[in-house]
Amino acid sequence: MAVPSTGGFCGSLYVIYMRGQAYLTAHRGTEAAAEFQRVIDHIGVVSNDPTIVVAARLQLARALALSGDREKAKSAYEDFLNLWKLADPNIAILKQAKAEHGAL
Repeated sequence: MAVPSTGGFCGSLYVIYMRGQAYLTAHRGTEAAAEFQRVIDHIGVVSNDPTIVVAARLQLARALALSGDREKAKSAYEDFLNLWKLADPNIAILKQAKAEHGAL
C-alpha cells in the first residue's frame, strides 16, 4: 500500500526515507545509510519529486559520516554539492552541507 504524497515526498519511498531519518536520529549510521541508498537506487519511482532524492543524498552523506566511512561520506557530500553547484550559495542547507563536508 502506498503512502499518500506528504510534504513533497512520494508514495512508499516516504516510509523508507523516514526510517532512514529515524536511524540517523538514533545514531545508527549504517542502517540509515542503507535506507537512504534505497531511496536513491529507486530514483525512477520519484522522478516527479526531486526533493526526496536530493534530501536522501544529503542524509546519506550524513549517515556515512556518522558510521565512520569518511571516504564514502566525502563522495556522497560531493554528489550532493555537485547537484547544487549552480544554486544560490546563501541557501542554508547548502551552507550546512559545505561545512559538514569541510569538517571531514
